[in-house]
Amino acid sequence: MKQYTTIIFDLDGTLMDSLQDLANSVNYTLDSMNLPQRTIDEIREFVGNGVRMLLVRALQASLRDTQSEMNYEDLIEDALQCFRNHYMNHCKENTKPYAGVMEMLQSLHNKGYKLAIVSNKPQKGVTILQEDFFSQYVSVAIGENEAAGIAKKPAPDMVIKALEELHEAKEHAIYVGDSDVDIATAQNAGLPCISVLWGFRSREFLQNHGATLFASSPLKIVSIVSE
Repeated sequence: MKQYTTIIFDLDGTLMDSLQDLANSVNYTLDSMNLPQRTIDEIREFVGNGVRMLLVRALQASLRDTQSEMNYEDLIEDALQCFRNHYMNHCKENTKPYAGVMEMLQSLHNKGYKLAIVSNKPQKGVTILQEDFFSQYVSVAIGENEAAGIAKKPAPDMVIKALEELHEAKEHAIYVGDSDVDIATAQNAGLPCISVLWGFRSREFLQNHGATLFASSPLKIVSIVSE
């Protein structure tokens, strides 16, 4: 019997290169508020903890640049609405699976693994991308839904919900992600973690946050879980 039956994937920075579309929506939001835009490298550092924290970090940086006395808390709700409206309409313009990801998912699916996505991206965005790119391989896709009492990562709630929907136990599951948030999520859920090296964080950063198992390419994931 295989050691693992189930693989839980992060989405942004792991399966999909979504940084440009996220940056475009952040900068659209900042521009609508007459605030300075942020660079793609800055936004790469801002992502990982959900949309609210992404915008908090962007607002803080732009308010600091303008030496504004306004607090980000006065702007965050309007920023969230603006971002979500823009992102839902533009989330697929530049976003695409990383090279090798579709082949990796097909291989895992053909080998009988159950696959799921858990992401701090809003559920609507996760659903759109899952249905358009991954539905033939990934049967469960969990996005941010704290209104339903499901805490976002690094809390284990999303992983637990995904396992419940797959009818699988955590003892047979492994987690795959690209960030420190993913490492903490896996730890909190009691799962081993594969950290990918093509995403939003460097190997050194990941090692400094406790990563011990790495995949340099998507197909490396297949060999790791099959060993």
